[in-house]
Amino acid sequence: MPTISIDQAKPEYDVVIVGSGAGGGQMAYTLTLAGLKCAMLEAGRSYDPQSETPMFNRADQTPLGGAPTPDKDMGFWDATVDGGWSVPGEPYTQGSTDKHEQFTWWRARMMGGRTNHWGRISLRNGPYDFKPYSYDGLGWDWPITYEEVAPYYDKVEMLIGVHGANQGMENTPDSPPGILQPPPKARIGDLLTQKAGKKVGVPVVSIHRAVLTKPLDADTIPAKLHPGNKWAQDIVAKSMRSRAACFWATPCYRGCSIRATYQSTTVHLPPALETGNLDIIANAHVREVTVGKNGKANGVLFIDKSTGREERVKGKAVVLAASSGETVRILLNSKSNQFPDGIANRSGLVGKYITDTVAMSVKGQIPALENLPPHNEDGAGGSHVYSPWWGYEAQRRGQLDFARGYHIEIGATRSMPGGYSPVPMGYLRGQYGTKLKQEARRYYGSFITLAGRGEMIPNEQCYAEIDPVVKDKWGVPVVRWHWKWSENELNMALHGQKTFAAMIEEMGGTVTQPLAKSGYDLIRPGGNVKHEVGGARMGVDPRDSVCNKWSQTWDVKNLFLCDATSFVSNADKNPTLTIMALAWRCADHIIEESAKGNL
Repeated sequence: MPTISIDQAKPEYDVVIVGSGAGGGQMAYTLTLAGLKCAMLEAGRSYDPQSETPMFNRADQTPLGGAPTPDKDMGFWDATVDGGWSVPGEPYTQGSTDKHEQFTWWRARMMGGRTNHWGRISLRNGPYDFKPYSYDGLGWDWPITYEEVAPYYDKVEMLIGVHGANQGMENTPDSPPGILQPPPKARIGDLLTQKAGKKVGVPVVSIHRAVLTKPLDADTIPAKLHPGNKWAQDIVAKSMRSRAACFWATPCYRGCSIRATYQSTTVHLPPALETGNLDIIANAHVREVTVGKNGKANGVLFIDKSTGREERVKGKAVVLAASSGETVRILLNSKSNQFPDGIANRSGLVGKYITDTVAMSVKGQIPALENLPPHNEDGAGGSHVYSPWWGYEAQRRGQLDFARGYHIEIGATRSMPGGYSPVPMGYLRGQYGTKLKQEARRYYGSFITLAGRGEMIPNEQCYAEIDPVVKDKWGVPVVRWHWKWSENELNMALHGQKTFAAMIEEMGGTVTQPLAKSGYDLIRPGGNVKHEVGGARMGVDPRDSVCNKWSQTWDVKNLFLCDATSFVSNADKNPTLTIMALAWRCADHIIEESAKGNL
């Protein structure tokens, strides 16, 4: 991915964008195709998935068979090549020594951010998700409705390519006809789970994922995305024609050199660069947003990691899209006489009410899946089906001890083994020679994992602040995390465990792990799903929110937050699609306000 050095930067840009992932990539795409000059700052190195992605390498061709290592948490072939739970020279701290109150913070630190290795699950937030307080009296309502965001969901799905099917389920929005690509077929384990789900009252339907199952219609889609802008249409059509459909053979988390899956580096950044309106500066560790005497943002100050020098880039507007935790760090470190507690923080809410996805899972062994004949069921590198939340009516009747819901992700395939045995050693212990091979073939592919991904209710004990002592290697104060799950999330986790165990037993299977008695023993730590959202929520009143409905900060009208920082709540739907939809919506607002001279 082509980048420039700071000495090649323009004296001033229309917009400075911090972050190159879903929000930053979408912002760069929309703004540059409208003719605005943009600079993008990425804290990590450049990355070109077309030349660097190890799509066709077998596990036996990697060190340790591709198994995780301390510096490669997600395995040797994980596309987020420079990211991790810890980043050398860039620590973060915890506000508590209690293991249940720890937050695990993943940072990507590379071009494209988390979009390079994400699961591609692309679910729309529903009407209840934008008005949760009105629905059940908990948390807060967003200042926008599903109907306002729906046209942007449409555009994002057409641009990135999302496969799936419309199911007409409660609070699980369908897409308009003709937008979704055909879904891949359910695999054997999926079909068995679907059959069991019917018996226990859990729906199992086609999932929506950002993977092309057929080439994009480059002849008609660009005109729908950019009506009246032939120049933009031609650029987007060229980019779409360079993307191939998935051939269902390699894991999506490795990245995609044929551009069949959505990554910012394969979908958003190539057309943005093609416009000639985007300059990308890599290894730019942003310290703060700078402010002029008029109280408006005028650029950012960053550390050039390649030289260690402090540098600046100026812009008429600034967009922060660095991920919620990182954007909060930048906001709180941006102190001045006008903003002694951090830029855009007159409400005192920057860093407050951060949430993550509730995650729990149960594994089982299914005799019906033993000794299956050899067959290829790799499919489009991830889930083909899932279970959207089905318990709304039970909650309305007061039958559940938690609010909101969770969806179920199903793992039941004979995927290519990595640097480990695909059969738990308890099933093979004591075997050797021919008997070992027979038992391995018998059990390979007979295991299933049911994983829940649920909504967390915002609480005041989950927040990020600046550590008063600790600084990173460049002298920038770091984030200190505070975290606590409520009874709502702990009860949800236990409900998920009970549901998953019932489904496995209905398949004739056996749960292969001890069942937890406490939600704390089951729920994954905060941040562990990498879905942290919030920290600068949007609202209708500057006194109790940081942004307005456009993700525009109340205190600084030319400063916009276009990752998940402005989220009011964190639905059970994975946040990436909503990040892009809101970023596109915000970009249209910037374009309109810029034309009026209001920024």
